[in-house]
Amino acid sequence: MLVRTVILYVAMTVCAVAFHENTFAVWELREDLQIRIMNLWELLQQLEYVTSDQRVIVYEEIDHIRSEIQRIIDELVAHDHSQHQRN
Repeated sequence: MLVRTVILYVAMTVCAVAFHENTFAVWELREDLQIRIMNLWELLQQLEYVTSDQRVIVYEEIDHIRSEIQRIIDELVAHDHSQHQRN
């Protein structure tokens, strides 16, 4: 029982550290990116049935989501550059 607990603790520690400084930040940004992409798909599906008045609002929301997706991608690239600098 103690051996299993120690092995589990070591595995969790290795997974938490993962030899990368920004592991949680990158994970969180990827999760945010997935959520924004799902939101974008939902907005694109809304275009199939919205009225012309509502279409303007949906287009504005699509532009907002696109800008957030680009911001998240820029942050992910910045994290990657900070971890893997060229020598």
